Amino acid sequence: ILLQVCLGHLPEYETLYLCYHEGSFFTHSYSLTKFPTKTGRRSLSRSISQSSTDSYSSAASYTDSSDDETSPRDKTQVNSKGGTDFCVKNIKQAEFGRREIEIAEQDMSALISLRKRAQSEKPLAGAKIVGCTHITAQTAVLIETLVALGAQCRWTACNIYSTQNEVAAALTETGVAVFAWKGESEDDFWWCIDRCVTTEGWQPNMILDDGGDLTHWMYKKYPNVFKKIRGIVEESVTGVHRLYQLSKAGKLCVPAMNVNDSVTKQKFDNLYCCRESILDGLKRTTDVMFGGKQVVVCGYGEVGKGCCAALKALGAIVYVTEIDPICALQACMDGFRVVKLNEVIRLVDIIITCTGNKNVVTRDQLDRMKNGSIVCNMGHSNTEIDVASLRTPELTWERVRSQVDHVIWPDGKRVILLAEGRLLNLSCSTVPTFVLSITATTQALALIELYNAPEGRYKQDVYLLPKKMDEYVASLHLATFDAHLTELSDEQAKYLGLNKNGPFKPNYYRYKPRS
Repeated sequence: ILLQVCLGHLPEYETLYLCYHEGSFFTHSYSLTKFPTKTGRRSLSRSISQSSTDSYSSAASYTDSSDDETSPRDKTQVNSKGGTDFCVKNIKQAEFGRREIEIAEQDMSALISLRKRAQSEKPLAGAKIVGCTHITAQTAVLIETLVALGAQCRWTACNIYSTQNEVAAALTETGVAVFAWKGESEDDFWWCIDRCVTTEGWQPNMILDDGGDLTHWMYKKYPNVFKKIRGIVEESVTGVHRLYQLSKAGKLCVPAMNVNDSVTKQKFDNLYCCRESILDGLKRTTDVMFGGKQVVVCGYGEVGKGCCAALKALGAIVYVTEIDPICALQACMDGFRVVKLNEVIRLVDIIITCTGNKNVVTRDQLDRMKNGSIVCNMGHSNTEIDVASLRTPELTWERVRSQVDHVIWPDGKRVILLAEGRLLNLSCSTVPTFVLSITATTQALALIELYNAPEGRYKQDVYLLPKKMDEYVASLHLATFDAHLTELSDEQAKYLGLNKNGPFKPNYYRYKPRS
């Protein structure tokens, strides 16, 4: 169907075409210096027809190609190089994914700078990295940086809803073995991890993990492979907690780098990323207005601080729950009322969990929430909200839109559950590219450090990124703001007892939290 809508008062007879193709409308405009002839109209029609296919393909890939319900595991796909060692939603989306990656690169100049500086040295030559992270355009820039630095990579997703299908296809097209797609089942999730770890003629020697699932899988199922790993880099609270448990039990047989608690991850990604993406995720899924809403944020770590600051700025009435008296006191000094969840459960409009714990919101508390309440999670793990307790015969689940469900009680009460209790921002929206550049650069340096460290520097334990590297990551990103650092004089450096080139703070220094 082709409808021609003429727009008056436009130069050169500009015409906007409203086109319909396979269930989707799109527009396409042409500027004509004169009315087309009959031949010209046929040519124009063919041009529009081709354009409609291109536009539709892009739109479909952006919305996850849900029109194709066939499981990627049941497909045989081949990339342009003839490779088949991958499993993604649709390899044909690669071109669109490449555009997404190019956009991300524009705001990740520091990571690109690191790539250019170290590319000739190939500090990761011989590294075989298996990764389990969110597969987004920003992660793709990191993966391609690791490849440029000499590494071979195999990748899977740490969250069943956060994969950008077109980006996974673009990575696969370049030769990276990717096993991931948006909307995996639990069985698919573990199958993808297993396929990344086990392939003939390839054995990983480095792990980049987000949440600890990959590390846990290898430790439990492939202990002999796990023992040969030279280093683990972990970026989440949940995954770091698992590593410390292994270390405490004397079962961690490889050195690990705790990136989550590095300054450049915790004070930037956890805080500033969540400050912006919490609003984005809630708006895209529910169109909620925050002014006057009563919101409880469970946990006042860096993620919780970011969420509270954003919600308060838009006029929400924000409560905080905390187990740590220091974090609780910070919340009080920042102007938030610290409560127990049961004290406000019947009043609040929105619950946001940010603790990394389990059963933070229980079935009993969900039963007492008022009609129309929104429940979501900003922590890595899907254990914070007791979603399993909602899958009972007396409750009805109604899908509203992608990642949005009504859970309906027998009396008609509805609670809106987002992303089935999984990470809201990466499941339901996107995250700021620049702040992810900081985290990605930190991860790349941690991998380089562990892989190239002389024997004996790191034992079978969990380590923080050296302060000097934190400062280097920060310095790479200052150029974006045209920021100019003041340099110490020799006299000043001697007075403070510092090296003029850093590090400028001792390891025990606690950077001031945002108030």
